[in-house]
Amino acid sequence: MLNVRNFCIIAHIDHGKSTLADRILELTKVIHTTNNNQFLDNMELERERGITIKAKAIRIPYRSKAGEDYLLNLIDTPGHVDFNYEVSRSLKACEGAVLLVDATQGVEAQTIANAYLAINAGLEIIPVINKIDLPNAQIDHCRIQLTEMLGLPGEEALLVSAKDGTGVPELLEKVIAVVPPPQGDVNGPLSCFIFDSAYDSYRGVIPHVRIFSGSVAAGDRIIVKSTGKSFEVDEVGYFNPGMTPSPALHTGDVGYLAATIREVNDAGVGDTIISELHPETPAIEGFRRSQPMVYCGIYPINTNEYPRLTAALQKFVLNDSSIVYEKETSAALGYGYRLGFLGMLHMEVTLERLKREYGQELIATMPSVVYKVVTIKGETLMIDNPSRFPSPNFIDHIEEPIVHARIIVPKDFVGPCMTLSEAKRGTMTSMDYPEPKTVILSYEFPLAEIITDYYDKLKSVSRGFASMDYDFAGYRAGDLVKVDVLVKGGQVDALSYITVREFAVIKARALVHKLRGLIPRQQIEIPIQAAIGSKVIAREDIVALRKDVLAKCYGGDISRKRKLLEKQKEGKKRMKMVGSVEVPQEAFLALLKMEE
Repeated sequence: MLNVRNFCIIAHIDHGKSTLADRILELTKVIHTTNNNQFLDNMELERERGITIKAKAIRIPYRSKAGEDYLLNLIDTPGHVDFNYEVSRSLKACEGAVLLVDATQGVEAQTIANAYLAINAGLEIIPVINKIDLPNAQIDHCRIQLTEMLGLPGEEALLVSAKDGTGVPELLEKVIAVVPPPQGDVNGPLSCFIFDSAYDSYRGVIPHVRIFSGSVAAGDRIIVKSTGKSFEVDEVGYFNPGMTPSPALHTGDVGYLAATIREVNDAGVGDTIISELHPETPAIEGFRRSQPMVYCGIYPINTNEYPRLTAALQKFVLNDSSIVYEKETSAALGYGYRLGFLGMLHMEVTLERLKREYGQELIATMPSVVYKVVTIKGETLMIDNPSRFPSPNFIDHIEEPIVHARIIVPKDFVGPCMTLSEAKRGTMTSMDYPEPKTVILSYEFPLAEIITDYYDKLKSVSRGFASMDYDFAGYRAGDLVKVDVLVKGGQVDALSYITVREFAVIKARALVHKLRGLIPRQQIEIPIQAAIGSKVIAREDIVALRKDVLAKCYGGDISRKRKLLEKQKEGKKRMKMVGSVEVPQEAFLALLKMEE
């Protein structure tokens, strides 16, 4: 145990975490040199987008320059704010963290957020400046930022090029010297923390664990603390890089255990596994469950696929426990689920993974946030779906979620960033100059304003230099209204949304105009309306398809033509009474891409 080191790599997105992990694996001969960059990013979606989505653990045997053998348990983590739940889980399984800073970009928003996560978790932090081989590297500037913005010893930061391997041997030696060995009672009762899990069709749920005390081996009887259910361990092992069986896992080890856990709810992430011989062992504390920020409904295109969607979600949540879901029904779309995500990128990635990995063809409704509705009777309702809002007559006021955002931007782009933030109803709380060329803007935003396109526009107005991180700040009352969308007089509940009264008409007109182009024309005229309560605030009509019933008349008396026109008129009248309009999937995505 004295020669075990558990550490993770944390950084802002695209600062080189996965590339550095590649060089470490090559240096320690875990993998051979390969053109398959970002070895640990083995998910197809991760390679396509060039980002890390899932934290990956791997055991690395390493012989130090002094000739002593060590076991390094490395966890490569995501960098995007939407996946910081993966980071917090990884930190719980480690004693140290390598904080990576891109020499060309400097300290960015998620660098600060991840650094604070590591500090609060009590980890030893090793500051590292990466990409020093690039001609525009600003090493001295990064050292100053590390000192001024994070309070870390910038002058001691290691210089590394993850691309060509410069400085990686020195980094491993630093990890051995600085990161403390794991603490715990080797001979004590078993206590291990589930920091991740996966589902195997043949072996059931396979928890990924960090052992805090005791040991576990095949044949042992274990208890999952939260459920109290008992299982017999079939196999234990570690990641090198695949699942490699071993005789036992001891205090300080990171690995997996298989115990034929068939039900996906029987071993959740954040849970504690203990020995059946010591049921009094307490649960491991200090792990915080994620708080979903964005919600959307998902429905199978074919309603017969609903049971398959249920099974897919249960298995998916094992792999990404930050998602919450509950059953939901829609008059327009049938049976489905309401899912809670950490952000918009998290939502996009999840829907894409459900499609690719589980073969689900889905319709996704517009994203929304959780509103706090206070009724005239004084009741407080937490509502994540606009269609569930009570009638306006029963609402006293509505409170919307507020986030505190930190925007780090070069001082040349402060003006455009402030203009954009004010347009999104942002309220500035402070402006700091941690060093002469950089400004930290602190804003309070309604969450609903920034979940769609704010981040993209922020990158545009700052030419890619600005970065942002946010956390939940509470609820605040606002002048909010629910807008319903009606197609041919019938309400489409999946298109309802909440907005500020001031912008309700503008948004409604933009939406109905877009819907007019998305809903196919029919034999009858179709009105599309947006309404607040019973008051219609926007309307557009889809013109009816005109069939030329007179085409076959090449002459003759006018009465024959009039007879045909009257017959058509009666037919259209009957269609208006009994006809229905199908709203295509593109309409439900219209709100996502709607330009204000």
